Order: sequence, then C-alpha cells, then structure tokens
Amino acid sequence: MRKFSPEYLRRTREGMWEDSRAALAPLSLSDRTRILDAGAGTGELARVLDEESPAEVVCLDADPDLLAVARAETGLDAVAGDALRPPVADDAFDLVVCQALLVNLPDPTAALRTFADLSTDLVAAIEPDNADVGVDSTVEREVALERQVREAYIEGVETDVALGERLVSSFREAGLAEVGTRRYYHRKLVEPPYDGAALSAAARKASGAGLADHETELRRALSADEYDALRREWREMGRAVVEAMQDGTYRRAEVVPFDVVVGRVRSGGE
Repeated sequence: MRKFSPEYLRRTREGMWEDSRAALAPLSLSDRTRILDAGAGTGELARVLDEESPAEVVCLDADPDLLAVARAETGLDAVAGDALRPPVADDAFDLVVCQALLVNLPDPTAALRTFADLSTDLVAAIEPDNADVGVDSTVEREVALERQVREAYIEGVETDVALGERLVSSFREAGLAEVGTRRYYHRKLVEPPYDGAALSAAARKASGAGLADHETELRRALSADEYDALRREWREMGRAVVEAMQDGTYRRAEVVPFDVVVGRVRSGGE
C-alpha cells in the first residue's frame, strides 16, 4: 500500500465536506453508537464523523506517524493496525467507514469483508473516482498537462484508483445487502486573494515537487525520456502559474467526484 505524508493528505482533502454533508445521510450518523474510521490517516473524516454523530469514533491506521497527527488534532481514540487485520473485536462497531482507502488496496472486496465482520449494522466507503476528475484553469497548458499526468498515473498505479461502479459490485461480493450509492463532488477553487496553500501548490508545480509525488507510478507508464519531457513541461507550466498569481490573474477550479457507498451487514439468518 502507498504511504502518504500528513502534508499530502491535507492538500488533497482541504475543504472536503465543508460545503455539504448531504451525501453522508445514508450513514445515519445521528443513530450511531460506535464508529470505526478505517484507514483514518490524519483524521479528516473522523473529525466530520465526530461532529455529525453522538457516537464514539475510533481511528484506525497502519501508519503511526499519520495516526499520531489524528490523535493530536482530533482528540479521538486511535488504534494502530492494518485495515485487513485490525486489532479490534468483531461486532465492535455499528458503522465501519473508510475514505480514500479502497483505491489504495489490491483487494477492496477483502477489506469490505473484514469491515462487515467488525460491524453489526453498516459498512460505508467514500472513494474518489480519479478517472472523472475535472480541471479548469486560466493557464491553458495546465488543463492538458494535468489530464496527461492523471491518465499516466492511472495506468501506472498498482491499484484501481477509479473504482466507480465497481465499488457497488465489491460491496455485494463482500456479502453486504441493501447497497446504495451517492456521489459527492469535492470542489477546490483557487482565485485571488491567494492563501498560503495556493501559493505553496504553485511553488510545488514550478519546482516539479508536485509531479514527484507520483514519480514511481508515472515511470511505470512512461519511458525515461517521456517522464523527463513531462517534468520539463510541468515546471514550465508551474512558472506560468506563479507569474499569473503575481499578476492576480490566475484562477483554477478542480472537481473530484467521490462515490459514497453504503451496505448493510446481513444477519446470521440471511
């Protein structure tokens, strides 16, 4: 499984669920008593769950560095462990949920089976459809380059990062019933006045650091010459972004669709 830094998770989840939490309605959060956030990372989703539910929320993650951030920033209980082999008892929760976890696992269905064992009622997954991301920018070259990078990344990554409709099938294969799905659109807008996160993102483009986050995956899909050429174009685009920001003319909009899928654990008699 890929490892992520706290900074990467903050960048990719910044502002998520701030505009609307309607897509979380099928989780029946107000009725929960004990929730497990599997693959909690730095606790972005766990914080939302805690705000929306009277339940005890527990964070589970295999990365102790991420878990330490989650524990410090949310004040919630945190358990170190693999989501496929969690050190918690079966039937210990009435909701097990994950966000952007299954897209990083080689066998999402196996993880869902594990979650079903841990829950007495619901299992939910909130997963990005990386094949359907939309980007618009006042720096014309940025749109085409981001599409090129995204396509190469999807080809080079070793897991299915664009589950889409296959996520519903995985729930059913895991034995979950009454499977339903909603789509949440995480919208990220950059416009004047630019905040620190926007300025940092532009600097990372200009230095090539943003591309380097996915270098391993990109090199699986691209030749060495293709990767080097892409990196040069990416840095040139980044410098154009920085210049446009200095002029106050840069605007960028990104929409990342997330599928919110919920299934019910079958009782022993079913």
